[in-house]
Amino acid sequence: MTTSEPATVDTPLKKLVGEKTAKALAAHLDLHTAGDLVYHFPRRYDERGEHTDIRSLDVGEQVTVLAQVQKTAVRPMRQRRGNLLEVTVGDDSGGVLTLTFFGNQAWRERELRPGRWGLFAGKVTEFRSKRQLNGPEYVMLGDGGDGEAAVDEEVEEFAGALIPVYPAAAAVPTWVIARCVRVVLDTFTPPEDPQPATVRADRKLVGIGTALREIHRPSSKENLYRARRRLKWDEAFAVQLTLVQRKLRAAAWPAKARPPRAGGLLDAFDARLPYELTPGQRTVGAEIAADLTVPHPMHRLLQGEVGSGKTVVALRAMLQVVDAGGQAALLAPTEVLAAQHHRGMLDLLGPLARAGELGAADDATRVELVTGSLGAAARRQALAEVAGGRAGIVLGTHALLYEGVDFADLGLVVVDEQHRFGVEQRDALRSKADQPPHVLVMTATPIPRTVAMTVYGDLETSTLSQLPQGRSPIASHVVPAAEKPAFLDRAWRRLREEVAAGHQAYVVCPRIGEGPASEEEPPREDDNGRRPPLAVTEVAPLLAEGPLHGLRIGILHGKLPADEKDAVMRSFAAGDLDVLVATTVVEVGVNVPNATVMIVLDADRFGVSQLHQLRGRVGRGSAAGLCLLVSEAAEGSSARERLDAVASTTDGFKLAELDLEQRREGDVLGATQSGRRSHLRLLSLLRDADLIRDARAEAIALVEEDPELERHPALAASVAALVDEDRAEYLEKG
Repeated sequence: MTTSEPATVDTPLKKLVGEKTAKALAAHLDLHTAGDLVYHFPRRYDERGEHTDIRSLDVGEQVTVLAQVQKTAVRPMRQRRGNLLEVTVGDDSGGVLTLTFFGNQAWRERELRPGRWGLFAGKVTEFRSKRQLNGPEYVMLGDGGDGEAAVDEEVEEFAGALIPVYPAAAAVPTWVIARCVRVVLDTFTPPEDPQPATVRADRKLVGIGTALREIHRPSSKENLYRARRRLKWDEAFAVQLTLVQRKLRAAAWPAKARPPRAGGLLDAFDARLPYELTPGQRTVGAEIAADLTVPHPMHRLLQGEVGSGKTVVALRAMLQVVDAGGQAALLAPTEVLAAQHHRGMLDLLGPLARAGELGAADDATRVELVTGSLGAAARRQALAEVAGGRAGIVLGTHALLYEGVDFADLGLVVVDEQHRFGVEQRDALRSKADQPPHVLVMTATPIPRTVAMTVYGDLETSTLSQLPQGRSPIASHVVPAAEKPAFLDRAWRRLREEVAAGHQAYVVCPRIGEGPASEEEPPREDDNGRRPPLAVTEVAPLLAEGPLHGLRIGILHGKLPADEKDAVMRSFAAGDLDVLVATTVVEVGVNVPNATVMIVLDADRFGVSQLHQLRGRVGRGSAAGLCLLVSEAAEGSSARERLDAVASTTDGFKLAELDLEQRREGDVLGATQSGRRSHLRLLSLLRDADLIRDARAEAIALVEEDPELERHPALAASVAALVDEDRAEYLEKG
């Protein structure tokens, strides 16, 4: 597995590591060239003699652990002929794992001698309360030994002080990747260093060739740190250059200014509002009003906690655009939310939204709802109102994007819960205007400062942190159903108490029921042998016959016909239902002030931000809210710690940082928005805040001098490789 042929970033791996290995790397890890492989960085580094904390491993996790063999035992199998080899390995944390090998494999017992260290890779399972790896891949370290795993070059690779552990696959374990990396590095010619010499000097960055060698085969911890810092800088600088370039280009686009008009709809709306705006709403409203007055497109992100009043801020911006002769469109992620926005805006606007009807205000407009479930006649009528410009405000789902929905003068696009939409959908709506419209992106998922700087760096950001007067606190508790089933019984009694007091409740499940998986429907099978997630269609009848017998129960999920969804939501909002059993379709925007309690079943199957969003559906009126997170996750497990964290605080920004820590940051950077590979591998939006800030400052300075990087072709090529065009679009549009 060696070659004397020089390797560049474009050299196919089959020329370097052989066809069979290259096929495995391509099929399982999407690695095709020498460049792909050298940018496939180790996930972590182990040191022999240091503990790898086996105790912290979760059941179902694919792991590679560095551990020492403690004892071996051979016993006959009960169900079939042959012997079973059990090997107990441990680390300095005191944690132990059992390795199980089936069949007559006496040679493994000789190889896995007590006292020897090795790397063991497999999936953690549990049998009789003991964690184990069944038939794991492994490589022994140190004194040679016999057996097929103890290949000299692998031992050499792992004999250093720092042992790289790579993102791997069952068919391509970490030591195979390490061996391939060594073969490639032996003949690798690094690319021209893309970083300008002045930036390298000012920021004390090592060269790209040194960085790529040291990150795979570190000669010391200090040199590894320098290598990682250099490669993180490349990632941060590429993202920031992309954002700064796009912000500069967007600032040059023409757009129609939409200044406020004294005595118009906005003034009339403010006069009839039944409550006072919070100081935050007034401040953010002034920022947006100023943006709309400029002849360049606004591109602003409005973030605010659940219930902070973003919709009223957005409606005031829409009315300013209507006053200036334009139209405004709000894109919602679900028909339930679009219909609720429609009802809410009609209620708030009253006669201001009834143009052409008896009792309408003199300069009233119309508010139209366009969804996929509209009947043919209603759809024709709505589209005529939109195309003729009589509908100043248009609300809808992705149905607004279809051909045939034409605007007379689209001046503002408001995107609610932007993370639910793809780039292409947002772009399609913006393209319905003759000139780029102003864009307001809203999210109730709080965004940590470094994410805002990195993912939304080309948007101006406004934040609503105050809750409107009259909003009540929400208490949250974890209900450990497996350990203390009596607590679950108490949860159902607590729900009944709330209903008896005249309030309403949500019960949220992670799955709809029988049928194929969907976006709100996790896969039925669980790889770790756990039972399937609880489902709305299965839980609702059990509750109706059991702990919630006699209560009026409705169900709501994404597969219901649109008119049925709307009818259920209307019934719940009107108080005709006591309990709504639903999926995450209620996660965003649903507003029923009389709902005071939410019970989330299988809460450990939801993300941190998702739980925070769901919780925001209660406590929206004058009565206090209660959220009960039901889980069978064991105490001390990472899933349980996550739930405890959600229960301990309603600070969305703290929870957003926790969520970020637990997610792959590549997803945050848009990797899921594109089918193409990303080289964004090392940057941590939490830990590298200072580096990101410095990269942004350098990017601004460089782009001001050389907007298209014409004087830095190697840097431009590096940026294109690290942030491909699809991802650049994602970063631009948020």
